[in-house]
Amino acid sequence: MTVTAGKSRRRLTAASALVALFMVLLVSQASAHSDDPGFVGGFVSGFTHPFYGWDHVLAMVAVGLWGAFLGSPAIWLLPVVFPLIMALGGVLGIFGVPLPGVETGIAASSVVLGLLIALAQRSPLWIAVVIVGSFAIFHGYAHGAELPSANSPLTYSVGFVLATGLLHLFGIGFGLVAGLPGGTFALRTAGFAIALAGLSILFGFW
Repeated sequence: MTVTAGKSRRRLTAASALVALFMVLLVSQASAHSDDPGFVGGFVSGFTHPFYGWDHVLAMVAVGLWGAFLGSPAIWLLPVVFPLIMALGGVLGIFGVPLPGVETGIAASSVVLGLLIALAQRSPLWIAVVIVGSFAIFHGYAHGAELPSANSPLTYSVGFVLATGLLHLFGIGFGLVAGLPGGTFALRTAGFAIALAGLSILFGFW
């Protein structure tokens, strides 16, 4: 039990450090543009935007949960891949590049990721990265397309990427219960709940 807990803590520390480093780099770039009148508003708008929709929150937490369930290196790689690809999707949204089925893709991400957790699916790492990255494009696109015109695109992006990282860390933290007695059952139950909530969003019940 002690060895398992130690490994879990090391995994969480590694994931947290990498996400934190990524965020620091982004914020440092944003700070260089702090003379932009949309700096503060852009950051706040971007940071709070993911929390306005349960479809976003559920999927981002699910990424952390699945990463924790898969273990190293997925526990740190998935929470890094998602914000990176999401930022790319955000750029597509900002410039209005056509992308069909955005809302469907966002809702479906909760369903698919939730089911992967509920079914205890241990996919190969490259498949996990492809799945997470594919859904990240839709989430990023929605954020970029809804960018307020008065805000700075850079600081807005920093805000929503930071919020995404925090939601991933929350999912990772909860996912570490898999190493405890009955933890796998709790994790799979959470996955089922996420998938069910995603279905209700997908079909307009929520």
